[in-house]
Amino acid sequence: MKRILVTGGAGFIGSHLCERLVKEGNDVICLDNFYTGSKENVWHLLGKHNFEIVRHDVCQPYWAEVDEIYNLACPASPVYYQTDPIQTTKTSVFGAYHMLGLARRTKCKILQTSTSEVYGDPNVHPQPESYWGNVNTIGLRSCYDEGKRCAETMFFDYHRLHGVRIKVIRIFNTYGPRMAENDGRVVSNFIMQALRNEDITIYGDGTQTRSFQYVSDLIEGMIRMMESGDDFLGPVNIGNPGEFSMLELAEKVIEKTGSKSKIVFKPLPSDDPKMRRPDITLAKSKLDWEPKVKLDEGLEKTIEYFKTKL
Repeated sequence: MKRILVTGGAGFIGSHLCERLVKEGNDVICLDNFYTGSKENVWHLLGKHNFEIVRHDVCQPYWAEVDEIYNLACPASPVYYQTDPIQTTKTSVFGAYHMLGLARRTKCKILQTSTSEVYGDPNVHPQPESYWGNVNTIGLRSCYDEGKRCAETMFFDYHRLHGVRIKVIRIFNTYGPRMAENDGRVVSNFIMQALRNEDITIYGDGTQTRSFQYVSDLIEGMIRMMESGDDFLGPVNIGNPGEFSMLELAEKVIEKTGSKSKIVFKPLPSDDPKMRRPDITLAKSKLDWEPKVKLDEGLEKTIEYFKTKL
């Protein structure tokens, strides 16, 4: 049994990670300030002897004796991270600083969940880890993009200066049960609009592309990265290389929900990437990982979840 700290553990992804780690018999501390996380996401774990939940903001130091840290704490959808952009940047940077300090003191391994947003609006397609990105440093999305980029820098500096055992992954668009229905992300937006027979809103002309990975594939990638040898630090892309336009996704959701929704188009938001697709060559070679869940299968599971939210 390992004692594992998961920051942002009551969020969409964090709750799935906690569930997996608890199921495998680890002693799990779920740390969350509930800005975007929800107790409902981990309610089914509260009776477990090897699970505990702590209300805490990672912008403040936290002390515990742990063997591993998964640092997920940070709002990840534009609706939330643009509401208080200064706090978003602080969460990424101060959160990384405090968790790295804890990892240094306890000599434990720490994994940083970075993001595909570090690539910005890419000029290289698909995006390999060697690509340095095309990011606007002063835009509306910069609080998240630059906060995550700075956190990556801090992780590697702590490794070089203090020998902290780090792991860095870059997460591409992820979807599945426990997504917040009002978080502004495209999969949850489209599904909720379709289930309510409302107009499905596409920003831009619908030709911009994304890759979508189901949450169970991401959790498997995270755990494999944590368990990999100390000679592989990352960063490594964890995402599904299947690429779909926004128009294709909207049409799939309408078909699978049997919705009467119509598709409407609105202006593209500032700094919205035109294309996004991971090169997962490194994940395949170093982690023997690649996604298993196809978009059609994952959408069906996610739609069933959102039906319970209506």
